[in-house]
This record gives sequence, structure tokens and C-alpha cells, in this order.
Amino acid sequence: MLVVRAIREQDFDGLMALAEKVGSGMTTLKPDRKALGQRLEIACASFAEQIAPPQRDYVFVMEDTAIGKVVGVCAIKSAVGLDEPFYNYRIGTLVHSSKELKVFSRMDTLYLSNDLTGCAELCSLFLHPDYRHGTNGKLLSKSRFMFIAQFPHLFSEKLIAEMRGFQRADGRSPFWDSLGRHFFQMEFDRADDLTALGKKSFIAELMPRHPLYVAYLPQEAQEVIGRVHVDTAPARRLLEQEGMYFEGYVDIFDAGPVLQARVSELRALRDSDLAIVDTGLTLEREDHPALVATTRMQDFRVITSETHPHRSRIALTVEQQQLLACRTGDAVRAMPLIPKKSPHA
Repeated sequence: MLVVRAIREQDFDGLMALAEKVGSGMTTLKPDRKALGQRLEIACASFAEQIAPPQRDYVFVMEDTAIGKVVGVCAIKSAVGLDEPFYNYRIGTLVHSSKELKVFSRMDTLYLSNDLTGCAELCSLFLHPDYRHGTNGKLLSKSRFMFIAQFPHLFSEKLIAEMRGFQRADGRSPFWDSLGRHFFQMEFDRADDLTALGKKSFIAELMPRHPLYVAYLPQEAQEVIGRVHVDTAPARRLLEQEGMYFEGYVDIFDAGPVLQARVSELRALRDSDLAIVDTGLTLEREDHPALVATTRMQDFRVITSETHPHRSRIALTVEQQQLLACRTGDAVRAMPLIPKKSPHA
């Protein structure tokens, strides 16, 4: 009885309840009523196609229809950094050498960068702890790829996802404590909150513009560069299954990795197919479920199904059709929930 769907105005209280459970480290989902209200307004306008594609923020919720409760949220921002700066560190290399002294050294460096400006971004993924079992997390995370596969023309060439960085059990960030705190003179959560509220000018004003040598950082800080929070590791694996990868960009606060991919190379664009709902087909169940999504923008919906398309037709139960708000003869998009293993792997 779970469906991922486009958010609606009446979902505000459910969204707020989820935001209050998130904790620190997710700048795009803070429990701020004004900010969340504004975001909900933009999201509804995005699905209604009332604003230009680059300004859209598509927010989806997972609903447990049996009890009418919002139990998860995820989103796609069409483009980042167009209205306010979008900062990351790019991991680079500087080489120092001397023939006379026979010295050659390579040094990892961190460059403050706006390289990812204009990219589409996967963000705001959060599932209520009571629902973190079975295929629920996969459905929530991967539903966004089905949306992109249905509407690829609405997105830029590159897609990114900032992953929550490593934190100790006490919630402290070794990277922030070793680097950011010295420039910002504030706690991690405070800087995180300012960023969430769109007050990002302080980053450019306070962070050094010249490269930072990684070797100058304490060993604990060096070791967490590119590492995710323990709770984020499953989310990273799901994104990597869909074709996203780490290519040397990290968050400036906690050094969490930024995954990226070309939209045209995502698994959903390669492996998903359109099929017609046909109640006359025999319901032959597969070993692995499929993602099934509607093709409508304003009421986009995704569920998991144990049936897969056959000759461009797919059998769905009455309950599944109700979850998708579709009926016999409607077109849906389907894709295996888990990538098929290559015979050459």
C-alpha cells in the first residue's frame, strides 16, 4: 500500500513531521515552517508547469495509503547555483619536483569550486525509520530516476547528488572541526542552517580561495574526505546502481562525496520501457519486483510490482491501478527495481 507521488499542498504537515526527524547534515530538509512552505509552493508549481524548467523543484512523498500518512520524501532540483552560489571542494593534485635534489612529490589539494553550477540535483531523501525495510528505500530513491526517464528533456546534461558526510557517534564532523570551524567561527549545525536558509554569501566571504593542502589536515579529517555518514551508505549504493559515481567533488562542510552522472547514461533511460496496462494478461510474478510509474507530470506516481512488461503490455492488479490512479489502456513506464547482472560480470 505504498506509493511515491508528486507532493500536494495538503502534505505540508506530513513533510514537516519528517523534517523534524532528519537531524543535522541535510541542508535541503530543515524543519523550518516558512522555508518548507515556500518549497512546497514551488514544488506544486513545478508539477503544474507554471514556472520555467530551470527553476523547478520536484518534491515527491511516499504515502502509506492504508493510513493516509506521509512516510518518506525525496526530490529533484532542476538546476543548482543559478540564483545563489553552489560551492563544493574539488579534489586536485599539485606536483612539486626538483631534478637537482631528485625530489618528486604529489600533494592532494582542495579547491573551492562552482564547477557543478547548473546541474540537476537529487536531494532531500529521507524515509521514516519505521519503514526502513524490504524494498521501501529502493522504491523511494529510485522513483526519481523514473521521473527523469519520462521527462529527460526537462533536465540538464549532468545530474548530481550531495551525500551526507561522515560524523562521529556524538554527531561531530571531523572535517568541519579540523577545517571549516577555523574560518567560520561557528558550530557545524549553525553553518548548515545558514546554508539551508539560502544565506550562502558567507562561504565566499570567509573561505580561502587558494588551494588547501590535504596533508596539512589532521589524519582523522583526511580519512573522512569522500566518506558518507553511516546512515547514508545504503543510499549511496542505490545511486551507484543507477549509474552515478564519485569523481572528486566533496561538500565544503563535512567532505561528503558528490556523486554524478550524465542523464543520458542513467540506467532508467536505458532499461525502462513504456507498456500498456492490460487486465487480460495473466499475472505471472517475477523473482525481483519492478518499478512501475505513470506518465503524467502533475500526478506522477510510482509503485513496485511483482509483474513485468511482456510485449509492451503489463498486468496490474486492481489495487495497483488504484495506487497509480490509472486504468486499463493507460501507458505506464516500467523497469526492474534491481539492475540485471551482466553475463560478463
